[in-house]
Amino acid sequence: MLDNVEKELRNFAKYVVTKSRMNIKTSDKNATGELSKSLDSDVKVSKNSFQLTFSMEDYGVFQDKGVRGKTSSTKAPNSPFRFGSGKGKKGGLTEGINKWVKRRRFQFRDKKTGRFMSYNSTAFLISRSIYNKGIAPSLFFTKPFEKAFKNLDKDLIEAYKLDVEQLIKTTVNN
Repeated sequence: MLDNVEKELRNFAKYVVTKSRMNIKTSDKNATGELSKSLDSDVKVSKNSFQLTFSMEDYGVFQDKGVRGKTSSTKAPNSPFRFGSGKGKKGGLTEGINKWVKRRRFQFRDKKTGRFMSYNSTAFLISRSIYNKGIAPSLFFTKPFEKAFKNLDKDLIEAYKLDVEQLIKTTVNN
């Protein structure tokens, strides 16, 4: 019955997901490709309502909004998330950074000896810095969502108008 409204919501969702994937790719926030692959949307239309949901890997929200550090919140002062709040998984940051360091084959050098540090040592130093200083927001999802949302109300009203006109024509003809 409300085909035009549903189509408009699907176009909105497609735009947001496509632009978000492009932003991830250009910001180098997608080392494995999992975040980009996980971005999805779902539109459900019922008799009296519409539901639009977006989904992504859990860590995508932290990449988008940023995370305030334990000792400093200058990187993400407006983020709703903070390291050291006691709500996250213990060791999760170090585990993720360790995988990233190994995947990128990234190692620091020891200042005294000049030798490469182990992956675990490099991951520990990076994790400690991130934990204390935080993660800057990338807004890879927020920016396209807000941009598309500005015009959504006008587009939905127009689509709803077309659906109502179609309903009236169908009713009159029958």
